[in-house]
Amino acid sequence: MALNARKETYIQQPAVPHIPNQQPVRKKGLITKGEKVLYLSFLAVFVLCALLVLQNQATIQATTHEIQTIENDISEIQKQNTDLTVQVSELSTYERVWAKAKELGLKLDERNVKVVPGQ
Repeated sequence: MALNARKETYIQQPAVPHIPNQQPVRKKGLITKGEKVLYLSFLAVFVLCALLVLQNQATIQATTHEIQTIENDISEIQKQNTDLTVQVSELSTYERVWAKAKELGLKLDERNVKVVPGQ
C-alpha cells in the first residue's frame, strides 16, 4: 500500500517560459515633436495672414466709404455752384440792373459816362 499511496496523479500544466522583467515596448507616435512645432507654426502664420487680409479689407472698405461720402459732397457743392451761377447771370442782366437803378432814383447822364477797359 505504501507504494500505491505514492502514485498520485498530477495535473500537468503547460510550461510557461520564464521571461525576465522587460520594460514594455513603447509605440512611437505618428507625429513627432518637431512636426508638431512645424504644424503649429504653420497654423499660427496662416491665422496671422488671414487676420492681415481681414484688416486690409476693413481698411479698404472704410476708405471707399469715405471716398463716396466726399464725392457726394462734391456733387452737392457743384450743384450749388451751378445754381448760383445761373442766379448771378439772371441778376446781372442789363434790364434788371437798369430797373434797379431807376428804382433807386438814378438817371443815365451820357456826359458823366466813363468807359473802363475790359480785362
